Amino acid sequence: MRTKRKVFAYITRGEEENRELLVFEYKGEPEVGLQVPGGTIEDDELLIDALYREVKEETGLPREVIDFVGKIHKYTYYPEHQDKAYERNIFHFEYTGDPIEQFEHTIASQGRDNGLTLLFRWEPIKNLPQLAEEQDTAIELL
Repeated sequence: MRTKRKVFAYITRGEEENRELLVFEYKGEPEVGLQVPGGTIEDDELLIDALYREVKEETGLPREVIDFVGKIHKYTYYPEHQDKAYERNIFHFEYTGDPIEQFEHTIASQGRDNGLTLLFRWEPIKNLPQLAEEQDTAIELL
């Protein structure tokens, strides 16, 4: 079984007690579930480069409004009913840009997500709805 390498970004804002997480769902496809920005690390790509590429592709946010805090978790995810494994590398960023409650962004990339529109919003971490495919596994480490 080949393991695919992935990166995920927990982008937060606010102080400890009121901290919120940036989440999205696919426009017109709410059944896919809430997710955080992330994606696959290409074969010849450095992990940190993949992280910044995926955040930019999926959110459209410039680097100037997200401060890198650090890597918070790494684990292997085995999806049900699939003969696959994913190495997941989860990183934390703090959002420092202008207040914005929700926004949408259309992906422009070479990947299969090209042209899809994502609907972003902030969710309080202490009342966070379940994220798709166990993407909330390391939330308690924030």
